[in-house]
Amino acid sequence: MGESLRIGIVGVGAISGAYLATFERLETIRLTAVADLDAVRAKAVAEERGVRALTVDELVCDPEVDVVLNLTVPAAHAEIALKAIAAGKGVYGEKPLAATLEEARAVVAAGRAAGVAVGCAPDTVLGTGVQTARKAIDDGLIGTPVAATATMVTPGHERWHPNPDFYYRRGGGPLLDMGPYYVTALVTLLGPVASVVGAAARARDTRVIGSGPREGEAVPVTVDTHVTGVLRHESGALSTLVMSFDVVATRAANIEVHGQAGSMIVPDPNGFDGTVRLHRLGGAWEDLAPSAGYLDAARGYGLADLAAARDGEPFRANGELAYHVLETMTAILASAEEGVAVSVESTCERPAAVPLGPVR
Repeated sequence: MGESLRIGIVGVGAISGAYLATFERLETIRLTAVADLDAVRAKAVAEERGVRALTVDELVCDPEVDVVLNLTVPAAHAEIALKAIAAGKGVYGEKPLAATLEEARAVVAAGRAAGVAVGCAPDTVLGTGVQTARKAIDDGLIGTPVAATATMVTPGHERWHPNPDFYYRRGGGPLLDMGPYYVTALVTLLGPVASVVGAAARARDTRVIGSGPREGEAVPVTVDTHVTGVLRHESGALSTLVMSFDVVATRAANIEVHGQAGSMIVPDPNGFDGTVRLHRLGGAWEDLAPSAGYLDAARGYGLADLAAARDGEPFRANGELAYHVLETMTAILASAEEGVAVSVESTCERPAAVPLGPVR
């Protein structure tokens, strides 16, 4: 095994805890520094983890950082990524790749020009849930795929999140917040998207925070909070997407995929595992044992996949995929606003399948 990939984290808020827990059990990943706008918070994490607390500018230039893990809010994703790339660092960010398509395009182009890796969450599709479903499709268990549905509904994050503001302004909303998990899964299962048709609405113009020190405070809503779309994949398959912060509950599966010879229920793409269920033509529902994907995967496995591919092999949670997913989502929003079908100009390689086993 070669040297570990040295990681510097920018943004040590709530999501950083999931990454830090994963890093403790990944031999190919080593945390070396952290930075945050809240210097006190950065210092506390650094002391707990035995690493250095730096400013953002210090971290992106630090010689002991190979890849900057960008865990800032979506509006800052592009700024931090471009700083890291300009300093010659690889960058891996939380989803979405950037708050706007133009910013995301700049990040991908800068990474390509600099010859550094650009990666992006979600890496949930690398676990046994989506990968087992993908293998079932590739093995022909449902025949030629013809359609899929993807559904994520919730009455809103303000009910539990003490600072939900960013969910309801530029870069937020149910599609840009949760859509990356679902659209990335659909692309992993069925390939890239060629065009979309969308519709969107918002139920109200303010949300009331339901917990924490700001409980009872009203938050303005400036984005649509219920979004639907139909995605036409390059393969010809059609996916129907429903993303909502306005719906109380549903009994719909997170993702279903239908083919000429069978139908399949895919586990929640916001998780790494779960049971894949298959209904063959003329048969009945059956559970599929895990047959592909990283075992015991968790947030941060996208970086481990990147570490395993540092000798020039393609890695799976890459910037081109994240850009295509973001363009697909922004095309849905544009279609909803304009009332017409919108072509998705970019494409991407369907990421390579993950064999069943531990990350290398």
